[in-house]
Amino acid sequence: MSIFGRLFGNKKETDKPVEQRTMFNLQINDIVTFDLEDYTVVGKISYDDHGFKWYAYQLQGTDKTLWLSVEMDDELNLGIYEKIKLPVQEPIPKEISYEGTTFYLDESGKARVVGTGRSENLTGLTCEYYDFYDDSDEKSLSLEKWGNEIEASIGYEIEEYELKIIASS
Repeated sequence: MSIFGRLFGNKKETDKPVEQRTMFNLQINDIVTFDLEDYTVVGKISYDDHGFKWYAYQLQGTDKTLWLSVEMDDELNLGIYEKIKLPVQEPIPKEISYEGTTFYLDESGKARVVGTGRSENLTGLTCEYYDFYDDSDEKSLSLEKWGNEIEASIGYEIEEYELKIIASS
């Protein structure tokens, strides 16, 4: 390789430009900045409930893991969630109290999922989901039933401008 090739790199005709990222096409190893902290996208779950689709991205930070929920329902809806320990048994109640806040069941259903990255082992599974909101609709609580296990997350809505995306190559 010539000296110029080493200095400036040899661009191959097969090198493709990095695809512009949106909330709907984040990729594993992309960086998402939220609340002045950088998170790496390490997993993605795509949900499909009879044609209604939404996504959850697992974001790994230095000290914690967040989930970014992305849904288009007349307008873009984004939420940030953290997993919590909440003992819930079936049948799923219509009200749940957590840390002094009462949450009310808003919607539920079943979705087929496809996972990538750390979530790839979920591909082909069906998840039962239950979405709860507090009286002010500011906080949300999400339950997901995977087989016999019920996972709980607490979260809130955010605006797109609160996120910055840096695409991985």
